[in-house]
Amino acid sequence: MGPGLEKDKTTPKGGSKCSTLSIFFLSLNIFCLIVPVRGFALRYCRISDNTAICINNKLRQVPLDIPSTVNIFDLSVNKIVKIQASDFKNLTVLKQLDLNRNNISQIDTGAFSTLISLKKLNLNNNKLRRLGENVFDGLSRLVELRLKRNGIEEVAATSFKSMTSLTFLDISNNKLHSITKVHLILQHLPHLRELYIYDTNLPTFQSWQLTNSSLALRYLDVSLNPLKLFQITADVFPNLTWFNIGGSRGKQNMIWDVRNKTFLSRLSSLDISGLRMTPGDMKTLLETVNSSLTSLKMYAMKYKIHTLIKISCTIPTMSTLKLQSNGLKSIPSDMFASCVNVTKLDLAGNKLVNIDENAFTFMRSLRILNLNRNKLTSVPAAIQNRPTLDELDLSKNNISELRRHDFANQTLLRKLSLYNNIIPVLPQDVFRDLNRLQTLKLQTSQITKLNGAFKKYLPNLKRLHLNGNKLSGIKPGEFKGLRSLENLSLHDNEIKTLVKESFTGLTNLTEILLQSNLLTKEELKTGAFNALINLRRLDLSSNHIIYKDNSLLPHPPFSKLSHLEELNVPSQRRRARARLPQNFLEGLGNLLLFRIRTSQLVELHTGMFKHTPRLQTLDVSSNDLRYLDSKLFAPLQNLSALYMSRASLQSLDFLIDAKLTKLEFLQVRKNQYSVVRHEVIKALPALLYLDLQGNAFTCDCSNIWFIPWLKNDTQTQVYDAYNFLCNYPPVMRGKKLLDFDFNSFCTVDVDFICFVTTTCTILCSMVATFTYHFMRWQLVYAYYLFLAWLYDTKNKNMQAENQYDAFISYNVHDEPWVIGDLLPKLENEQGWKLCLHHRDFEPGKPIIDNITDAIYGSRKTICVISRRYLESEWCSREIQAASFRLFDEQKDVLILVFLEEIPGYLMSPYYRMRKLLKRQSYLSWPRAGEHSELFWEKLRQALKTGQDLDEDRFHLSMLERP
Repeated sequence: MGPGLEKDKTTPKGGSKCSTLSIFFLSLNIFCLIVPVRGFALRYCRISDNTAICINNKLRQVPLDIPSTVNIFDLSVNKIVKIQASDFKNLTVLKQLDLNRNNISQIDTGAFSTLISLKKLNLNNNKLRRLGENVFDGLSRLVELRLKRNGIEEVAATSFKSMTSLTFLDISNNKLHSITKVHLILQHLPHLRELYIYDTNLPTFQSWQLTNSSLALRYLDVSLNPLKLFQITADVFPNLTWFNIGGSRGKQNMIWDVRNKTFLSRLSSLDISGLRMTPGDMKTLLETVNSSLTSLKMYAMKYKIHTLIKISCTIPTMSTLKLQSNGLKSIPSDMFASCVNVTKLDLAGNKLVNIDENAFTFMRSLRILNLNRNKLTSVPAAIQNRPTLDELDLSKNNISELRRHDFANQTLLRKLSLYNNIIPVLPQDVFRDLNRLQTLKLQTSQITKLNGAFKKYLPNLKRLHLNGNKLSGIKPGEFKGLRSLENLSLHDNEIKTLVKESFTGLTNLTEILLQSNLLTKEELKTGAFNALINLRRLDLSSNHIIYKDNSLLPHPPFSKLSHLEELNVPSQRRRARARLPQNFLEGLGNLLLFRIRTSQLVELHTGMFKHTPRLQTLDVSSNDLRYLDSKLFAPLQNLSALYMSRASLQSLDFLIDAKLTKLEFLQVRKNQYSVVRHEVIKALPALLYLDLQGNAFTCDCSNIWFIPWLKNDTQTQVYDAYNFLCNYPPVMRGKKLLDFDFNSFCTVDVDFICFVTTTCTILCSMVATFTYHFMRWQLVYAYYLFLAWLYDTKNKNMQAENQYDAFISYNVHDEPWVIGDLLPKLENEQGWKLCLHHRDFEPGKPIIDNITDAIYGSRKTICVISRRYLESEWCSREIQAASFRLFDEQKDVLILVFLEEIPGYLMSPYYRMRKLLKRQSYLSWPRAGEHSELFWEKLRQALKTGQDLDEDRFHLSMLERP
C-alpha cells in the first residue's frame, strides 16, 4: 500500500490463528527477551532531571513506583488525604518534597523518617488541624518548612523536636491564637533565621512568652494579625534585620511597647503597611528603629501619609521609601523636603496626576524612582535635570507624548520604563542625553513611527523592548546608533517591510524577536539579517513566510548568521501546504535549536540538515509529515531532543536507520501509528524519555515486546503509558494497552498443538476414507451442481461498473519506479484509470477502509513486489485483501509485478505470497531487460481482461510463469 505505512499485522481477539503465525510470534517474543532494550513507565508521574512530577493528577495517595534516585518529588495539586509511614521509604536521596494543595489531614508517625537527605518540605494549603507528637521525626537535615493555610490549631510539644537544622519556617494563615504555640515551635529550632507567622489570629505579641527561644531570627513577619499589643521587654531579637508588622486584621489601634531602643538595634527593613496606630505610637515605633533603619514600606496607610513621610525621613540611615497604594493625587514641593538621604522612592499604584516641579529638589541622592500605575499624562518636569537618577519607571500611565527635553541631563540613567502608555511617535532626539542607558522598555505603547530616535543616540543601550506596538516597517539605518544593543524585541507588531539596511549597525545584537508580524518570504530575500553577524537567537514564528517547493534558494536568508544558535521559523496559515527550500538553513553551522511548529509542512528534504551538524533540539510538531526518510537525520549526530507531535506520522520506522545515538528525549504525541517496533528503541540507545501520549495502539501480538518493555523499570521513561488505549481490534477498542494479556494470545502450547493436529488428522483421514468409500459419486454430482448454481448466481448479480481499472499496491521505497515508469505508461499512454493511495484515498477515513474500497472498487489490483514490499505489514494487508477477493469471486483480479529477482526460499516466511505464486501468473521487470515494450504490452493485456473466465485464461497464458 502506501509508502511507509508499515505497521505490524493485527489479529482480532478471539480470531483464528494458524500455527505458523503462532510459532512466529513465539519466536519474536523469545527474541525480544534477549535483546538489550530497556524502558519503564510510571502510572501517574513523569521524571525529568531526577525530578518526579506528579502535579494535578487527582492522586488520592502517594504513588509507590517512583525511582529511588529522584532528588525532587512534586505532588502538588492532588487529593492526597493521608501520609502513611511507607509512602517515602525508598527515597533516601530525596532533597525536596512538594505536597502543596492537597487534602492532607493526617501524617503517620515516622512518615518522613526515611527522608534523611530532605532539605525542603512544602505542606502549604492542606488540612493539618493538629501537628502531633514527633510528626517530623527524621528530618534532621531539613532547612525549609512551609505549613501555610492548614488551619493549624494545635502544636504538640515535640512536633519540631528533630528539625535542628531548620532555618526557614512559614506557618502563616493558620489559627494559632497564641504566641505560646509559637514558643513550642521555636524552642527546638536553634538555627531558625526566617519565621513567617502572619495571619495566625495572634491577639498579642509579648516577648516574655518566648523565653529567649528566638535569638537567631533575622526575618520575622507577624503582619495581618489582630494585634492589640506588641510588647518587647527583653532582647529576644538581637539579630533581627527584617520585620513586617503591617496590615492589622483588627479595627482598633495597636499599642507599641518597645521601651529600649537597643532591642531592635540591627533592624534595617521595616514594613508597617496598613498598620493602625495612634500618631504618638507611630512616632515612638519609628524612633525605636531610628539608628539602623534603611528601608521603610508604608503601603495603604490609614493616616496622613505626609506626616509619616516627614517622621520617617528624619531617620538618618533611611535610603528606601515605599509608598504604594496611598491614594496620592499630587505631590507638593515640600512633601519630601526632609528626605535628603533617600536613594529609592516607590510611588507606584497611586492616583498621581500632578507632581510639582520642585517635588524632588531636596532628594539629592535619589537614584531609583518608581511612578508606575498612576495617571500622569506627560513626563513630570520634576524629574528633568536630575542627573543622579539611575532607574526611572513611568510605565502604565496615560502619557500621550514625549517631548525632546523630557529626559534632559539624565546622563546617569541606566534603566527607563515607558511601556503601556500612548506614544504614537517618538521625537527624533528625545533620548539624546541618555548616554549610559542600558535598558529601554517601550512595549505596548501604540508606537507607529520610530522617527529616527535610535539613529544617533543611546550608544550603551543593551536591551530595547518595542514589542506590542503598531510598527509597519523598519527603515534603513533605523537602529544604527545602537552599537551596543544585545536584545531587540519587535514581536507582536505589524511589520511587513524589511530592507537590506534595516538592522545596520547592530553588530553586537545576540537576540531579535520578530514573531507575530506580517513578514513574508520576500522580506527574507532582502538580506536584512546579514548585518547581524553575532546573532544567537532569531524568532520569526507566526509570520506569513510560506515556501511552496524545496528548490534551492539563490541567496539563503541566514547564510551570514554563522553564530546563530536558536531559530524559530513561522507557523503558517491553516490551508497552506508548505515546503522548505533544501538550503534554507545554509550557513547555520552552530545552530543548536530549530523550531518549525505549526507550519503546514508536508515534506522535509533529505538534505535539509546537512548545514546544521551541531543541532541538539529539533521541533517539527503540528505539521503533516506522514513519511520521513531516515537519511533526513543522518547529519544530526548530536541531536538530543526531538519533538514530532501531531505530525501525522504513520510509523516510527524512519528512526531505525537514522542513527540518533545521542537522542535522549523523544516526543511523538498524537500521531497515527499504532505499533512501535522494538528495532526503533534499539536504534536509540541513549533514550531517557519517550512521550507517546495520545496515540491509539494495536492490542495484539504486533506489540508483544512493547508491553513488558514499558513495565520494566530501568532506563527509558515512557510518559503516561498506563493510560495508553487500544484502537484495534474492535473488541479491544477503548481498553488499556497495559491490560492486554499477550501471554494468552501470543504464546503457543506446542504439546497441545501437536495433540490437536494429530487428532484432527486422524479424524479427517477416517471421515475422508468413509466418505470416499460410500458416497463418492453422490459428492461428485453435488459438487458440479453447486458450481453451476454459483456461476449462475454470480452472473445474475453482476456488480456495477468499477470506479478504477486498477489499484496499485507498492512500498514507499518503490515509489520512484511507480511514479516515474508505471504511472506514465498505464495512465498517460494506455489510458487506464489508476488508484494510488496518496492521490485517491479519502482524507480522515480509516486506512483499512480506504484499502478495502480501493481493491473492490477497481477491476484489478497490481502488486509491485520487492524485498521491502514483503517486509511491509501494510502491504501484506493489501495483498491479503486482494487474494480474498480472488478466491471469493474466482476472477483473475490480481496481477503480480516483481521489481527484483527474489529466490523462492526467501519467500518461505511469507506463506500467502508463496501460495499465490503457485497458482497465479506474474510479470518480472528484471527479466524484461531491453524488451520493456513487451513487458508493458503483457501488462496491458492483463489489464484488458474482462469478466469472462476463459478470456482471463487466454491473456494470462501470455505472462511468464515461475
